[in-house]
Amino acid sequence: MARGRKRRIGVVIGISTAVVLVGAAAAAFALANRAPGGPAAATPTPTAVATPVEPELTPAQQLVADADDPLACAVSFAGDGIVDVPMLQWQNALYQGLPIPAQDGLVFAGWYPSAEAAASADAAARVNGADPVVCTDQQVELFGAWKTPDENLAEGTQVPILMYHQFTANPDGEKGWLRGNYAYIGDFEAQMEHIATTGFYLPTWDELSAFIDGRLFLPARSVIITDDDADQTWFDLAAPVVEKHKLLATSFMITAYRQDPPPSIYVQRRSHTHDMHQAGDNGKGRMVNWTAEQIAEDLNHSGDALGVREVIAYPFGHFNDTAKQGVALAGFEMARTIEPGYVGIGTDKLALPVVRIDYGMGVDALISRIG
Repeated sequence: MARGRKRRIGVVIGISTAVVLVGAAAAAFALANRAPGGPAAATPTPTAVATPVEPELTPAQQLVADADDPLACAVSFAGDGIVDVPMLQWQNALYQGLPIPAQDGLVFAGWYPSAEAAASADAAARVNGADPVVCTDQQVELFGAWKTPDENLAEGTQVPILMYHQFTANPDGEKGWLRGNYAYIGDFEAQMEHIATTGFYLPTWDELSAFIDGRLFLPARSVIITDDDADQTWFDLAAPVVEKHKLLATSFMITAYRQDPPPSIYVQRRSHTHDMHQAGDNGKGRMVNWTAEQIAEDLNHSGDALGVREVIAYPFGHFNDTAKQGVALAGFEMARTIEPGYVGIGTDKLALPVVRIDYGMGVDALISRIG
């Protein structure tokens, strides 16, 4: 009996000690969390923290994000019937490959920087591959315009393709049988200033192609500037003038002779063949001596070297049906001759005529030919 009583007393004492210890711990916790001079603070309840949701990027924003380049610019397109998706361009270059939309019963009339400019089809504001890319926050929106087929025909546009060759700083010109090929650089400067300051539109080659098809409206005052042969005088004398006036120009280059990079963003390199600027068996150019397959092989070398297949200039202006077949076989859509004339709706794309510029032709002579 005494032993059992002692055991019960021990259990009671243990329980009491545990209660005292737990109570002391609780009191200490409450004391530690009591605000100074105030009642004990309640135990804080954990709160859920919301994870921020990133806003979904627009297609244009996604293009810029993927490019990860401060020069990248996402170009978006707007306007009646316009469904073209945004495309990436670069702010240190001219626009490249802008779309040419199609809509039944209408003719596309180009891209503009605002809806108002598009509504009036303001040629001075029209944007194409002759213009440098300019963006705000790496994005820009262009607005499309339309004309009716009757309006397109009524404009009566006839596009001159100017053809230059070599250049000279000598006002008296050069001597020899090629004297006529050398344009005096002073005359060239005056001619380019006239084009730059009197409201001319400079179509790209893909625009010219769409114009010929009747799919694209071009203003009546349109002109294309070209040089044959990519002579050193083109690089030294003429290209700086083109750069100065910010005029899109095409240099037809014989790639077997040289493959220099463009001297300016305003200069496009196009094919004057790879190695067909030579006489063939009958004394005329190889272009009218070779088979279509041989012509295509040469043009493929040229197209690969230049990185573009679009338009060629026939060497010496020589061409025939076989030459046309060879050009098409190599994947080129257009070819420029030396035949005089202007490009209109329905012109043969493989026989584009030109306005030749010779030595002694000043700005008045140019105006008489192109307005």
